[in-house]
Amino acid sequence: MIDKEQWEPAEPGVKRRIFSPGRSLMMMEVRFEAGAEGYEHDHPHEQMSYCLRGRFEFRIDGTKHLVRAGETIVIPSGARHGVTALEEGALLDAFTPLREDLLNRRPKE
Repeated sequence: MIDKEQWEPAEPGVKRRIFSPGRSLMMMEVRFEAGAEGYEHDHPHEQMSYCLRGRFEFRIDGTKHLVRAGETIVIPSGARHGVTALEEGALLDAFTPLREDLLNRRPKE
């Protein structure tokens, strides 16, 4: 299936495109300018992030983790987390269950 999803702004220097979800699993690609941040937040969803390119500093419940291209990190349900791009880069994020909060903000086709 070819994705025709559109890019949308997230935080300053960050944009994302949310792929068509499955029943209980969804993915999105997130691109960062160097120094851009994904603000700290939490959600009840389990998340896995795969670093497509670049280097990122994740903060999960106050602990810092360095993630480089080709590496993954798991963010448990309910964990307070954020990320800073140490250089220009991109992440592929997967969530379960669906992030209805993100899906409901998208324009209907």
